[in-house]
Amino acid sequence: MTKPHLYRATLVWNAPGGVGTTSYRAYSRDHSLGFVGKPELAASADPAFRGDPARYNPEELLVAALSSCHMLWYLHLCTRDGIVVVHYADEAEGTMIEDKTTGGHFERVVLRPRVRITSGDARKAADLHQEAHRLCFVSNSVNFPVDCNPEVEIA
Repeated sequence: MTKPHLYRATLVWNAPGGVGTTSYRAYSRDHSLGFVGKPELAASADPAFRGDPARYNPEELLVAALSSCHMLWYLHLCTRDGIVVVHYADEAEGTMIEDKTTGGHFERVVLRPRVRITSGDARKAADLHQEAHRLCFVSNSVNFPVDCNPEVEIA
């Protein structure tokens, strides 16, 4: 049985000064992303594509979504299996390849979760990352490899 979930986002871009897209260098890549009942998120293009480095770019947000989804599944699975996690950190990294034919694509994302547990089996805690990866909604929706290199520490 499938169960649909609907997600909505609002994107707004304006041409400051009314210049608009008169040339590639003329327009700002800055825009805002909105979600019902949540603070607005300032976004832009990657600085390599004339974006504002102080704003989030779509590529960063994709890597963050993969990391976040994995963590949420992982914490659920640990709860189910009696493993008490007290700290979780990830330094996820994604590689995008620019390509003249397609524009570009992600080649790979690597998750590096560092987990601290206070009770439960450390080996099982490490193994649950595979199941979290298998169940992750976002990971199941991308067409590139997402690797996971976890470390588990007993506190």
